[in-house]
Amino acid sequence: MKILILEDEIPAYKKLTSYLDDFFMGDSYDHDWSRSINDGKEFLMNNGYDFILSDIQLLDGISFDLFDEIPTNCPIIFCSAHDNYLLKAFDTNGIAYILKPYTKSDFTKAIEKYQSLFNKGTYHKINKKTIHNLKSALQSENISFKKRFVIKKTNGIQLLNVSDISLIEASGDFCIATENSGKRHTISMNLGTIFKQLNPNKFFKINRSEIISIDAIENIESHFKNRLLITFSGGKDKVMTSSSTTSDFRKWLEQ
Repeated sequence: MKILILEDEIPAYKKLTSYLDDFFMGDSYDHDWSRSINDGKEFLMNNGYDFILSDIQLLDGISFDLFDEIPTNCPIIFCSAHDNYLLKAFDTNGIAYILKPYTKSDFTKAIEKYQSLFNKGTYHKINKKTIHNLKSALQSENISFKKRFVIKKTNGIQLLNVSDISLIEASGDFCIATENSGKRHTISMNLGTIFKQLNPNKFFKINRSEIISIDAIENIESHFKNRLLITFSGGKDKVMTSSSTTSDFRKWLEQ
């Protein structure tokens, strides 16, 4: 049994190999691991695999582009954090996926199901038409997320790119957004409205009044009552998860 793992996040890769070890229960299997399309291309060109476990977003692009360039006949199980247009496209095209954050049970069921379908010859092999549909769904999903906010200043209007935001804090009926540089801006929306417009892969609501960007996290420390202290870029003070969000926050970090 030979497996290719396409996963750019190291914690997620370790989670997959741990589940594979448990799934095969001592039976021998071999695997290759790539964090990028470029390395994945080399593996696919020079090896054959029984199945592939693939994230969608890799270090240098999306895995759909890799499968578009190098066709494969083996089952592909996508490990995805997307839960809107893209999962509907997976269902429509009969492509396997595991929704992050997934459990060992989710993982086992997915592999058993698609091994069975493939052995029976009823697995839907991924082809260029399917890849085109998946890319279109991914593009539609990405478009739905907020890209920038319009900030009203005394001297005019300023655009604040979402990618520059490290933290958003509730402040009455408004919110304060902190940039990675430390600059602070007032956004004329409440926290709940803002959160619904942000990419859930990038932003997490760590408590009732604060949203943090994963790209801004610099350090995480354990704190009392199952809470975590977070140091983030641009912030003078640390922020803290609530006891009720800590578990989901840990899972979110491993996506």
